[in-house]
Amino acid sequence: MEKAVSPAVSREERLTGLVEKYQEMLLKTCFVYLKDQGLARDAVQETFLKAYRGLEGFRGESSEKTWLIRIAVNVCRSMTRSGWFRRVDRRFTPEELPAAPGETDETALDVMAAVMKLPAKYREAVTLYYWQGMTAAEIAAAVGTSQSTVSGRLKKARQMLRAALEGRDQA
Repeated sequence: MEKAVSPAVSREERLTGLVEKYQEMLLKTCFVYLKDQGLARDAVQETFLKAYRGLEGFRGESSEKTWLIRIAVNVCRSMTRSGWFRRVDRRFTPEELPAAPGETDETALDVMAAVMKLPAKYREAVTLYYWQGMTAAEIAAAVGTSQSTVSGRLKKARQMLRAALEGRDQA
């Protein structure tokens, strides 16, 4: 958990600190969820707007990172429910994919492309666990589910990725 912020720090200063620290991580998370760079940027802006409005109510029961991811996931879920979102072509190119930390080779692109093809709940778990470094408990808190559900999704996602990537090798 992060330390409590002193009351002398203004809401604007707290928000600026959150943006500097978490903007890139949230952008990658929203991109994986929405499969569109522009929509991901919009979702991150909406996330920080909601965080700013709720900053006074943040009780510190979770880390700031978990709190912000929870907001971002809810924003992305709201966006995906719209009729407009379902009708828009959101195919992605490999150049748009966020690379895993320290990886940019062809294998990494293949893995990321396979991750992007997973159903949303599995893609979300994989992204938060492997690319954002969150624990199953933190992911559960962020997405509003149980830790055992997150663990099950990670296990199923690994199986699906293994099958997809082994099929690619044989092609």
